[in-house]
Amino acid sequence: SMLEHEYVKRFTLSIGTQISCSSDVIRHLRIFFTDKLKEQFVVVFLNGCNKIITTEVLFEGSLTSSAIYPREVIRRIIELGSAAIIIAHNHPSGNPNPSKEDINITKKLIEACKTIDVQIHDHILIAGENVTSFADRGLI
Repeated sequence: SMLEHEYVKRFTLSIGTQISCSSDVIRHLRIFFTDKLKEQFVVVFLNGCNKIITTEVLFEGSLTSSAIYPREVIRRIIELGSAAIIIAHNHPSGNPNPSKEDINITKKLIEACKTIDVQIHDHILIAGENVTSFADRGLI
């Protein structure tokens, strides 16, 4: 719809916008988490100047480490020619604390991205109104 288009335009950063802090990213990301009951895993693909190439929901459903495939993330990075990424997912439970699983997935993805010289700037966890930035917490 027109309204939805306007909303997306207003609340997401346009392609080519530079990301400079976690609050920029959080504002940008909120709109991608459309389903309050479903876990979603979103990736913001950035170029060498930290400008947004695109943002995509890569995985949905129960996000165990077996459901997040590093090779899928890597494949998209290469296809898009991305130099860095920001990953994000939501906790429908509303718990803003990263689980052990979240931390393991992050480590796994960091390792995978290292092999192609791509940096993960942050992992953002959205839990209702609460947001956790792994970078701000020193977890990345």
